[in-house]
Amino acid sequence: MTLSLALYQKLYLVRWATEAIRKEYPNDQIKTPVHLSLGEEAIAVGVCHAIGKNGLFYGTYRNHGLYLSLTLETDKFFAELYGKRTGASGGKAGSMHLTAPESGLMGTSAVVGTTIPMAVGAAFANRVRRTDKAIVVFFGDGALDEGVFWESFNTACVLKLPMIFICEDNGLAPHTLKVDRQGYPAIHKVLERFNCLTFRNETTDVEEIHSLALKAGLLAREQQLPVFLHLHYYRYLEHVGVNEDFDQGYRTRDEFEKWYKVDPINLQRKRLVEMNLEKEVSDVENQVREQVDRSIALAKAAPFPDKADLFKGVWS
Repeated sequence: MTLSLALYQKLYLVRWATEAIRKEYPNDQIKTPVHLSLGEEAIAVGVCHAIGKNGLFYGTYRNHGLYLSLTLETDKFFAELYGKRTGASGGKAGSMHLTAPESGLMGTSAVVGTTIPMAVGAAFANRVRRTDKAIVVFFGDGALDEGVFWESFNTACVLKLPMIFICEDNGLAPHTLKVDRQGYPAIHKVLERFNCLTFRNETTDVEEIHSLALKAGLLAREQQLPVFLHLHYYRYLEHVGVNEDFDQGYRTRDEFEKWYKVDPINLQRKRLVEMNLEKEVSDVENQVREQVDRSIALAKAAPFPDKADLFKGVWS
C-alpha cells in the first residue's frame, strides 16, 4: 500500500469510527462521555505514521484518533466505549483513558496536561537506560495555561531530552478564546527562547504533517533536544458530546465552513482520486465500514465486567 493510501486508510478509520459513535451515542448504550476529533484527524494520523513502532505516545482525553492511528483495531476500542469486559481496559477506562502499550500508546488522561510530565519522565528514562524510543506527547492549547506544561517543558530543555511536544491547537479551552486567557501573542515565539526546536504549521494536509513529524523526530535525535510542534485544527463539534454547538455564541458556523474547505479526509481523498486510485479508495472505505459495523455488533453482545473486576488492577 502506498504512503498516500495508508494515510487515507487511517484518516477514514478515525472519521468513520467517530461518525459511528455519533450515530450510536443517543441510544445510551455507550457508557462514557466522548470528546470527538472531527477535524483533527490529520494530526494524530500524520504524526503516528511518521514515528511508527519506535514511538511511545502520550495523549489527552480527545484520544480516539491517537488510539485508532496506532492500533488500527476497533473491537477493543468499541467494547471499551460500551463499558464491556472485552474492552481495551476491560471496560474500566472508557473513552478518556484509552491505552494500548503493545502499540506504543502509554497513557491518556481526562485531566488537562497530566500526561506531559509522564512523557518527560519517559524521555529521561530513555537516556538512563540508553534506549532509543521516540517520545511523543499530544496536548491541546488549553494545556499551555497549566503550570505543569511550563515546568515539564523547561525540564526537558534543561536536560536536553530528545522528545516531541505536539500542541493540537483549536484556539479554545474548552470554550474560551486564546485572546481571553493568554498574555502573549504566539506560543512559538515564547518557546523559541528556550533550549529547543520549534515548528509551526496550520496545514490540515496529512502528508505535510507526516513530513513535519519525520523531520521533528530526526532533529530531536540528531541534536538531542526537545522539539515543539505547534499544529492547528478546527473542532467541528462541541467540546464533549456528539452535537454541533454553533448556537452557543462563542463561535460561528462561518468559521466551520472556512475550515471544512480544507477538511483533512476530503483533501487526501481528492489527492488519491487524482492519482487514479479511486478503486483502491473505495475498497479501503468499504473495508473500514465493515470493520466498524462488526466491532459495534461485538461490543453490544459482549458481557459487562463482573463486580469482582472492580477490585482488580487497583494499586494500594
